Amino acid sequence: MDFAFYGRVSTEDNQDPESSRGWQLTRARALVEPRGGQIVTEFFDIGQTRALPWQRRPDASRLLAALRNRDRGFDAVVIGEPHRAFYGNQFGLTAPLFQHYGVALWVPEIGGPIDPENEAHELVMSVFGGMSKGERSRVKVRVRTAMAAQTELEGRFLGGRPPYGYTLADLGPHPNPAKAAEGRRLHGLTPDPATAPVVQRIFTEFLTGNGLYVIAEGLTRDGIACPSAYDRARNRHRSGIAWSKSAVRVILTNPRYTGRQVWNKQRTDEILLDVDDVALGHTNVMRWNSPDSWIRSRELVHEPLIDEDTFDHAQQILTRRGTRLGSPRGPRRSRHPYVFKGAVYDAVCGRKMQGQHSHGVAYYRCRFPQEYALANRIEHPRNVILREDLLVPHLDGWLAGLFSPNHRQDTIDQLTAAQDEPDQPDSAATTAAAVLRDCDAKLARYRAALDAGADPAVVTGWISQVQAERKAAEALLSGTSPGKSSRRMTAEEIATLVGQLGDILAVLAQADPADKAEVYRQLGLRLNWHHETQTAHAEIDPLRRWEKVCVRGGT
Repeated sequence: MDFAFYGRVSTEDNQDPESSRGWQLTRARALVEPRGGQIVTEFFDIGQTRALPWQRRPDASRLLAALRNRDRGFDAVVIGEPHRAFYGNQFGLTAPLFQHYGVALWVPEIGGPIDPENEAHELVMSVFGGMSKGERSRVKVRVRTAMAAQTELEGRFLGGRPPYGYTLADLGPHPNPAKAAEGRRLHGLTPDPATAPVVQRIFTEFLTGNGLYVIAEGLTRDGIACPSAYDRARNRHRSGIAWSKSAVRVILTNPRYTGRQVWNKQRTDEILLDVDDVALGHTNVMRWNSPDSWIRSRELVHEPLIDEDTFDHAQQILTRRGTRLGSPRGPRRSRHPYVFKGAVYDAVCGRKMQGQHSHGVAYYRCRFPQEYALANRIEHPRNVILREDLLVPHLDGWLAGLFSPNHRQDTIDQLTAAQDEPDQPDSAATTAAAVLRDCDAKLARYRAALDAGADPAVVTGWISQVQAERKAAEALLSGTSPGKSSRRMTAEEIATLVGQLGDILAVLAQADPADKAEVYRQLGLRLNWHHETQTAHAEIDPLRRWEKVCVRGGT
């Protein structure tokens, strides 16, 4: 028999991928070669956690795809180590697929192929999946408990980048003899002569009454490099142009400046990738922990930049202002409708202008601190303001003119000529479309099998696997041409659309503000406001965004 080998090594393993592949492959060969088998192809996932289901592991998903191919080149699959291949209930979700395509699954612990009709084999593999999940959970608990103890009792620096104001100091050999023999060193925090005074200045100015914006502007005005500019090697994803109020707030809320080590400010939560399809597994999401769950060292372990009374005083001020890091913040709902919500941009800086009501009148404002403008080398007023009610009549008049009977044909011609060329189908899209057709045919057969009295447990496993494949193909197909239409609209279709728009624009002046905002959104409206000339450049793109809407008082 010709076999395909499957193995896996994760980033959590303390061994190199080649060594892990070697011993897993050796176990697999020891099982199949005495029986006249040979391994002709390999599937080996590197850096993939066992918690990922098979369809989300690169090589495992390739193996599942190969099962559908009659010219796959192998008759059976051999697993080198079931603990690394299956996690939790993954065997129960994957084995029916092997059975469906008639491919035997060999495991060393079984001593040969798994018999789908053998309850003992099913039980053994389920136990291995549970043991794999339990092993991962125990490792997580041990690691977290050890890190908490090292922080609280020893005040050890547990890695990562040092906070702004500190740099790393060599504290000698690593306390673990094995790691010390490898040359690893223990590190701690020590004040950075260049940035430590800046941290102290920020706390001093804040306690004297300066706000975050004022502090940020003063630092930028004095030519002091912001954290992302000071350490460009680790902050290439940031502009590093000027200080921001968020950078000042992060410094004001960091308790490590008091000389104590802190850990567990963030956690990694595993949430379902799709609540409607549990078989797709989980994904990791980073979330902030509340300050009362942070782990602090009992003793001072590095030189403090500020005393604890100063830090506590700063936190009290931030708490009164409602800006403390990690404080719960409910959803904010605007009490006033803005008809140009999300559509007005400042032509100078390119930023989206924010809505603001004053004395019952709606405005759009771009607030740009002066020092940011200097750092960006642009001339920008501190505030750029646009009054909404002065613009609405001119915009509605422009739109009415575009779709009036006298200009309607010109508008249709312009919209027709402005369309994007349709994307040419590529090989990935063609493959994804073929997979979708194949999945739909399978689902129809599986439902027919259920109606005919087939085992629901087996068929449900097949359906779950096919639905996962279908979802992956849909994601691939939707990502082949983002932002473009799949085809060009005809002139007749555009004429029909323009006619509908003309009917709506006829009652737009008397429409409710929320409905006006929805119509502008469906038109794909974008307004670029030039404050120097007090003019707004308007653009619409209705072909990509239009959906039929109803305006109160009209259809």
